[in-house]
Amino acid sequence: MPSKNSGNPIGRPKKKKNPVGRPRGEGAVMKAYRQRMLNSPKSRKVLDSIFEVAMDPEHKHWPAAMKLVADRILPVAGFEKEAGADKGRNAIQINISGVPGVDVSPIDDKDAVDAEYTPQ
Repeated sequence: MPSKNSGNPIGRPKKKKNPVGRPRGEGAVMKAYRQRMLNSPKSRKVLDSIFEVAMDPEHKHWPAAMKLVADRILPVAGFEKEAGADKGRNAIQINISGVPGVDVSPIDDKDAVDAEYTPQ
């Protein structure tokens, strides 16, 4: 006779539900992977090349490098914690100010370049 605590009238054990989140052991694998990346002698070169491309607007991969750097340096989750008073409103504010000691003068007409553009 099945027990009353099984919750199943036939007495078979209940099928376990699919677990939520990452599979067991994946956290340890990711931690080991991060350590390997940080300890690699090539990781500094990789980071330097990403930053070099991100600082060169003429490079063909500039948008991807800028997005990669911005996503890693400015994660939205970091701003959500500080925006707790705003009740979940997500916002990133970027302030651009002048650099002391750098003189930026407007472009004179003599510096302007006239060119023709024909769409292809």
